[in-house]
Amino acid sequence: MKILLATLVCALGFARSGDPEPSLAYFSQVRDVAISSPERQNYVAVDQDIWGKAREDLADLRLYDGTTQVPYELKAEQGSTASHESETKILNLVRRGDHTEFDLDVSPATEYNRIRLTLDHKDFLVTATVEGRDTLVGGKPSAGPNPSTLFDFSRENLGSNSTITLPLWSFRYVHVRLSPGILPNDVKRATVDQLQEKKAQWTDAGSCRLGEAQKRKTIFTCEIPARVPVDRVYFDVAGEQVNFRRTVSVADEKEMQVGTGSISRIRMNRGGKTVDYEDLEIRIFTAHPRLTVTIDNGDDAPLKFFAVRPQLLERRLYFEPQGRASLKLFYGDEKLSAPVYDYAKFFREDVAAARAQLGAQMKNAAFTGRPDDRPWSERHRGVLWIAMLAAVAVLTLLAVRGLRAENP
Repeated sequence: MKILLATLVCALGFARSGDPEPSLAYFSQVRDVAISSPERQNYVAVDQDIWGKAREDLADLRLYDGTTQVPYELKAEQGSTASHESETKILNLVRRGDHTEFDLDVSPATEYNRIRLTLDHKDFLVTATVEGRDTLVGGKPSAGPNPSTLFDFSRENLGSNSTITLPLWSFRYVHVRLSPGILPNDVKRATVDQLQEKKAQWTDAGSCRLGEAQKRKTIFTCEIPARVPVDRVYFDVAGEQVNFRRTVSVADEKEMQVGTGSISRIRMNRGGKTVDYEDLEIRIFTAHPRLTVTIDNGDDAPLKFFAVRPQLLERRLYFEPQGRASLKLFYGDEKLSAPVYDYAKFFREDVAAARAQLGAQMKNAAFTGRPDDRPWSERHRGVLWIAMLAAVAVLTLLAVRGLRAENP
C-alpha cells in the first residue's frame, strides 16, 4: 500500500505535458498586416509594441491567414561581409627615384576588390596608385581608381590603415606605386580578397540625456523601453570635432559593465595627403531599462555631442504572400516555442522584398488564455500537504500503538 501511494505521488509530481501548440485563443495581441505587393517576398519590421508584449526571444510570433499559419523567417538585419583572402607574390620590388614600386601576381584569385599590405613602418601618411595588367610585361594597363590613402598614426594613438580599395577586378597582375615615405624593405606582405558588404539596418531604442559634469569624464544616462534589446550605442559627434580617440564604457542599472570600446574621428593632412576616417559606435547586447554611458576624456576638453543614441538591429519577418492582400500577426503567448518551418530551411532574402505595413496593436478579442496545464501536484499543493500530514499522523499513531503493545 505504501509503495502504491509513493508511486502515485511521484507520478503526479513529475508529470508534464508536451510542447504547447499554438491556438488563436492563446495569443493576447493581434495586428493587421497590409500587403501592397502580393506577388513577391514581403517582410514586416518588429517594432517596440511587439517587443513589449511578445516573448523576449520573439518565439511566439505567428502569421495567420484565417486559421492557417503562414510560414516566415525571422532575421536580424545585421551588416555582413564575405571575403576570401589570398596570398600574392611580390615581384619587381624596387625604389625608383623617391618612391617605391612593385608588381603583385594575384593568382589564383580570380576576382578581388581589396589589397592589404603589411608594412614594417610607423608614423606615415602615403598614397597608393595602382594599375591592373593581364601580362607582367607589355600590354596596355587599365585605368586605375583614385589613389588610396595609407597611414599609421601610432604616435598620436589614432590607429592605422594599409588597405587599397579597388573596383571588382580580375587582372592577373597589379602594379602598385607608393608615394615617398615607404622604402622597399618596409613592404613585407600583400594579400587580396573580394569583400562583399551589406549594411546593417538600425532603429533607435530609447533616448539618452547628459548627466552632471565630472572631472575627466562625460556621462550620459539612457532610458530604454521595457524588454527592448540594445545592440549598439551610436555617438553623433559635432562635425568640427576631429582627431580624437576616447575610451567608452557602458553599464546597466546595477553598474555591471555591458560594453566597452573607443570612438574616434581622424581628419588629418600631411604633405598634401588627407585621411578621413571615423568609428563612432560601441557594440553591445543587452536588454536593460537604463544604461549609463561614460566617455573618458583624459586631459582633453569634453567632446560636443548632438546625440547619443542606443539602437537595435531591425528584426524582420520575411514571408511569401502568394497573392494575399492581408494577413494577421498574433503574439503574446509566453509558453510557445519558436516555430519550425520548411520555408526557413530554404529561405533566401530577396533584395527587392517589399515592406508590409503593420496596423495598430490590439487586444485579441478571441483571447481566453491557456488552461492551467500544470501537473495535478502543482495545482493542488494544499491537498498534497494535508494528505502528507495526515499520513505522518497515522504513521505516528501506529508507531505509538506498536510501542505500547510491546511494553504493556
